[in-house]
Amino acid sequence: MTRKQQRLGVLALGMAALGGATVLVLSAFNDNLVFFYSPSELKTKAMSADRRVRIGGLVEAQSLSRGVDGHGVAFRITDGANDVSVVYQGLLPDLFREGQGTVAEGNLRPDGVFAASSVLAKHDENYMPREVVDALKKSGHWQEGGAAPASMAQKK
Repeated sequence: MTRKQQRLGVLALGMAALGGATVLVLSAFNDNLVFFYSPSELKTKAMSADRRVRIGGLVEAQSLSRGVDGHGVAFRITDGANDVSVVYQGLLPDLFREGQGTVAEGNLRPDGVFAASSVLAKHDENYMPREVVDALKKSGHWQEGGAAPASMAQKK
């Protein structure tokens, strides 16, 4: 073999190793990837029971029921168009309540009920840090009573 052929062989071997490493990294990402769906999207998707997903929306009013053991909870998450029944074993976050935004992570069972392994409560969407409120006021884009509560505008 000539020197040129040896260099081409080493270059081809290096490219093959790089391609193999890329395939391994992408397959590792695929195993750990958790998709986020709304209840409407979850109804239209066909997914296996072992696929971990996150669903988000509002806890539907009068849907919360607690088990006799105190740890089991059942509720429905809605996006206004569709809802999904959720069951969860564990303690709920302090901010969790009906009408409040929530994100649940788990698996969709074959019967259409979402078995959550973790539940997160979302804070109020109207919250803005004081610095953002001050910057909006300076730029003239602040509307009293609009994006943030009036009490937020008074605080300094």
